[in-house]
Amino acid sequence: METPNPFIAAVVQTSPVFFNKAQTVEKIQSLIGEAARQKASLILFPEVIIPGYPRGLIFGTTVGSRSNEGREMFLRYWENSIVVPGPETDLLARSAKEAKAYVVVGVTEKDKVSDTLYCTLLYFSPEGELIHKHRKLKPTAAERILWGEGDGSDLQVLDTPIGKLGGLICWENYMPLARTALYQQGIEMYMAPTADCRATWQTSIEHIACEGRCFVLGCNQLMTGEHYPDDLKVQLLQPPSLITSSGGSCIISPFGKPLSGPLYDQEGILTAEIDQREIIKAKMDFDVIGHYARPDVFDLKVKGINS
Repeated sequence: METPNPFIAAVVQTSPVFFNKAQTVEKIQSLIGEAARQKASLILFPEVIIPGYPRGLIFGTTVGSRSNEGREMFLRYWENSIVVPGPETDLLARSAKEAKAYVVVGVTEKDKVSDTLYCTLLYFSPEGELIHKHRKLKPTAAERILWGEGDGSDLQVLDTPIGKLGGLICWENYMPLARTALYQQGIEMYMAPTADCRATWQTSIEHIACEGRCFVLGCNQLMTGEHYPDDLKVQLLQPPSLITSSGGSCIISPFGKPLSGPLYDQEGILTAEIDQREIIKAKMDFDVIGHYARPDVFDLKVKGINS
């Protein structure tokens, strides 16, 4: 089978209009257009860019206790989360169609039946369709106040004209079996939106690219405490000047080498050429699901997919 033609991929490091889904969607639409003008056929946005990653807020919780003020804050976050599909996804799908690109966006999803929130990754096609969503399997630490757990039935890799596309959200990428579930499906473009800007995260996504022999797109928000509405700044655990996400977005080759980025301390769009022939070159000496696998020793079954 012939490899697809090379194309341009983009990661968009940006800030949300915090706790304001309408204005954040408008900003994303504008940035999709900007990435399209840079000829991008695949565009990734950060984890929960809608309505923002609420770093430094505790929503009035301590062990064994919740406050009324915290419940009001949760309601506000919930009201600025989105139903999938819904009006906001229609707008994003339209922008993907105008850009003629695959667009992948991290959102906080509001379940239309249960009202539970989920940390979700949405995939839109160049035809303007919502083609997939993945809910984060395991929110980390205090994130569990906000988001429920995905059930794993959406760990599929999409077979598209530009190659096999999928991904995991933030620290899901530290779950070896979750990564393996994607490797087993031959993933080629691995989306890794995050809220982690530490050096250990960069090391991890370089390892994933090398391990999976795939291109990895890492994308983070740029945020400081000054991005928060004034009434929320006083509820931060630390002074606004200490609440920061410096970014670190990047694109990594199948050899684990940065092709673009990491970008720190500013908003921006990073691009790189994706040439699947590099995947074949990398698999000469290591193919995690091929000649370097031991199916006679190891067997992974994912409930809801291949069980």
